[in-house]
Amino acid sequence: MKQDEVTVINELLEDVLASDNLAQAWKRVKANKGAPGIDGMTIEDFPDHVRAHWPVIRQQIKDGRYQPQAVRRVDMPKPGGGKRLLGIPTVMDRVIQQAVAQVLTPIFDPTFSDSSFGFRPGRNAHQAIRQVQATVKDGRNIAVNIDLAKFFDTVNHDVLMNLLGQTIADKRLLSLIGRYLRAGVLVGEHVNPSEVGTPQGGPLSPLLANILLHQLDLELERRGHRFARYADDMIILVKSERAAQRVMASITRYLETTLKLKVNVAKSQVAPMSECAFLGFTIKGKKIRWTDKALADFKHRIKELTGRSWGVSMEYRLKKLGQYLRGWTAYFGISQYYRPVPELDEWIRRRMRMCYWKQWRWPRTKIKNLLDLGVSLKSAIQHGCSSNSYWQMSRTPVINQAISNAWLQEQGLLSVKELWCKAQGYTAQKKRGKASSSEPTC
Repeated sequence: MKQDEVTVINELLEDVLASDNLAQAWKRVKANKGAPGIDGMTIEDFPDHVRAHWPVIRQQIKDGRYQPQAVRRVDMPKPGGGKRLLGIPTVMDRVIQQAVAQVLTPIFDPTFSDSSFGFRPGRNAHQAIRQVQATVKDGRNIAVNIDLAKFFDTVNHDVLMNLLGQTIADKRLLSLIGRYLRAGVLVGEHVNPSEVGTPQGGPLSPLLANILLHQLDLELERRGHRFARYADDMIILVKSERAAQRVMASITRYLETTLKLKVNVAKSQVAPMSECAFLGFTIKGKKIRWTDKALADFKHRIKELTGRSWGVSMEYRLKKLGQYLRGWTAYFGISQYYRPVPELDEWIRRRMRMCYWKQWRWPRTKIKNLLDLGVSLKSAIQHGCSSNSYWQMSRTPVINQAISNAWLQEQGLLSVKELWCKAQGYTAQKKRGKASSSEPTC
């Protein structure tokens, strides 16, 4: 390492505490919002607090006397069952961690593998799944899917700090990071020591995770493997099942002995990529598809948002439904499987018709609204007085005529098909006259 590089790395704490770096860190933390830590301080209360106390805290950090507060443990339910343990630092500690991450990212990120996509500037999950697709097209369609058991909670501090020390010579900054790793977790009324792990929820944790798992990337590249990794989710692709079994055994051994991580044998697998899930997707043939589980989670959430017993206004329901549909299709819209898309639209429209029918509730209200929507008096009375279930009525031709697709769109209901087509780029292709007959009409 050159002498000038040593000088820069020895002065990293000054870069962390620089006014412009801290201002950018606060701006990022403020934009992310988030709940208070164990001190109860909110984002709104923080500016007054920092004006009064920052000079003392800054000096404590420089002197190596600053002690981060324990994180607040929050259990977040996973879509497929189980819980994800999150640790919420105080706002002050989030700002300091963010300031550290902003200084370290330009140092470490350029050294990371091109096959690492998670929590990195300019990289995302879509790039990861497209790399998997390209590798499958090259004939490597047998996947080694390794699941790390509670990765963020089992990171070995000694291994991680040793890796950091190979690049960072500023012992004050290393000491500060070490204190964050050992800050502890508030569970109930007691602070439990954190001898291992880097709690999910802090701004610094994703970078520290990538620094540790970069060693795995280097090992895979040294062996000539093709792979994609997004944080602790990874897929290694080989040409035969026999080779895959060898890779599974040797990489498991490397993870557990060298990096001191635990592989979840029950969830890890060797199988064709068409039978594996990666970031909610799979590769069928050579095309990207969302997994059955991703679709089941989608339907479950739609049922919650269109539940007829949810006591909210229709305007609010449509707003929340629209937010979810936009977010879901922005992520899963790269799926190249069109067949279920129109069916999803039909199903969502039917559920919304059920919601309107339930909202109208009384026969007099139903008859009036049906008449206003162009239904004949006889049909309006017949349907308005029907004792059939809301779900049954949502399928009848008269209700479909009254609460038409166009009318639902006017109320603000978004179309999965239109959002999917936009994600696929078919709308633009059609305008340019380049859409083929095999593509959906959008």
